[in-house]
Amino acid sequence: MQRRYITVDVFTDRAFGGNPLAVVLDAEGLSTGQMQAIATEFNYSETTFVLPPADRANDANVRIFTVRSELPFAGHPNVGTAFVLATRAAQTPARLKFEEKAGLVPLEILTAQGRVVGAEFAAPQAPSRGAVVDAKEAAAILSLPASDIATDRHPPQIASVGLPFLIVEVASREAIRRARPDATAFWNTFPAVGADAIYFYTRDVPASEQPLDLQARMFHPGSSGLSEDPATGSATGAAAGYLADLDAMRDGEVRLRIGQGYDMGRPSLLLTRAIKKGGAVVATHVGGNCVQMMEGVLQV
Repeated sequence: MQRRYITVDVFTDRAFGGNPLAVVLDAEGLSTGQMQAIATEFNYSETTFVLPPADRANDANVRIFTVRSELPFAGHPNVGTAFVLATRAAQTPARLKFEEKAGLVPLEILTAQGRVVGAEFAAPQAPSRGAVVDAKEAAAILSLPASDIATDRHPPQIASVGLPFLIVEVASREAIRRARPDATAFWNTFPAVGADAIYFYTRDVPASEQPLDLQARMFHPGSSGLSEDPATGSATGAAAGYLADLDAMRDGEVRLRIGQGYDMGRPSLLLTRAIKKGGAVVATHVGGNCVQMMEGVLQV
């Protein structure tokens, strides 16, 4: 049995940047076990499987797998899958809507000079907050001294727009570079806080990396211990929604240009906008460009 696939680099405008994604087309008829095996075979942070929608008003049912398990929602898989489907459409759609385990995910298709260049997703859930983590614990997870954790704007805290992450502000770009995941500290903290990944950022962006507003990194459990992600849409959405919720603006749009993957040699650019009405965040969006890398056929 053959299944077509396409791989793309997401949140980048050049090959070998951003976050790789495999998109398996014609996934109808594959079992959950087969999907998990295929995702493990690709060994990317995520692989998506495109299925017919349950509701014909939507464009696809999309299932998302890491090498270990299925996810209810994730950012770069949505952006990359929308890019792939839009580039293959007979007529470029302005938007797509995916059915996922976390809910409906609407996407806007980004174009430039008449061609599809990327996509922007709207998070399936409103921003929410969870447990607060002590700055010393957060610092230990990152192998940093507590003095490198900035707490004047917010404490290290769990935030989510579909998947929960520990959001931590770090005081300097130099500290972001120095950070390394400490497995013992990680597993001492995370089982009790309702998340299993840490997203940390700094506002200290050097001139060589501007016009970025933030520079970020993300550590999470991977197939062989703790891993780093070069571009994480769901974590970026959680951080953008959280920071917008803290912003004094009551009505309007809070925009951020966020870099990730720079310290991995896979620079990524994630563009966020959070819409506020009456002091509440009513929508969080994350978008970026994509580059197609490979196309082929799976034998299942």
